[in-house]
Amino acid sequence: MNNKFLPLVVVLAILLAGLYWVFGLPMVGNPEISTSPEAIARGEYIYNAGGCAACHQVEDAEGPIGGYVIEVENPFPNTFYTPNITPDDETGVVGWTGRDFILAMKHGRSPEGGFYWPSFPYRTYQNMTDEDVLDLAAYLMAQPAIASEVPDHVLPAWQFDFLMAGWNILADFMEGEPPAISEDAQVQRGAYLARALDHCGECHTPRNLLGGLDISRELGGNSAGPDGKGIPNISPHAQKGIGEWGVDDIESYLELGVLPDGDFAGGKMVEVIENSTGMMTAADRKAIAVFVKSVPPVDGP
Repeated sequence: MNNKFLPLVVVLAILLAGLYWVFGLPMVGNPEISTSPEAIARGEYIYNAGGCAACHQVEDAEGPIGGYVIEVENPFPNTFYTPNITPDDETGVVGWTGRDFILAMKHGRSPEGGFYWPSFPYRTYQNMTDEDVLDLAAYLMAQPAIASEVPDHVLPAWQFDFLMAGWNILADFMEGEPPAISEDAQVQRGAYLARALDHCGECHTPRNLLGGLDISRELGGNSAGPDGKGIPNISPHAQKGIGEWGVDDIESYLELGVLPDGDFAGGKMVEVIENSTGMMTAADRKAIAVFVKSVPPVDGP
């Protein structure tokens, strides 16, 4: 090779490597989706624990046909519609493989290689195990196929999904690491439920300038909640959080929506309790309660 072309070749190689790093699909393999009753039963529990019905099975729908509207005002106005995740051959997820489910749930990528918007909380679901993702897939694929076309997202004209490639990289750097917690098995189980399946931080953790989670202030509340209302601080801060709540108080709230003062949950938490925490086992609700009491208190809203 002529030496005068060597710098150009090096630059092109670096450019191609950079493009692959930004836009290439993660290497996740293609594990099989089980059809066993045991996997489907585990997947049903994950579907309920994750509150999937709250967004995908609304208004007493017969299955997770989508259509739930997510309005986002900041930093730009967007309207997102949740998809049909029944195995319908035209409007659902028929033909999805284990690889497709893992790419979607843990990496925010479509089977075709496109990018999902973070209104779908894949950045929280990335903390799920592959086994739980595959069990959830087993449950979804065992459901009746229901044809249900949902509207396209309503986004600014300049907002293309490939821009999410750069956003994801920046979010990785800006998100930070979650606070360290005890190695106790119950605390670890609660952390997995809260930080992955039940994605509590998506609402209750403050966000940074990019709109990503500020995990260093985990569960410290979010002043920019839906409908212009703030979302409470649920860290164990004595004055601004729920530091005065006991583990039993949190358990009762997650199961029945009962506050320590005898009042009841309102707003979006009603959906969370009905479609998620109220359907968990008592052991898992207690694990979440113990985890919440163990995180560092945050002096937030």
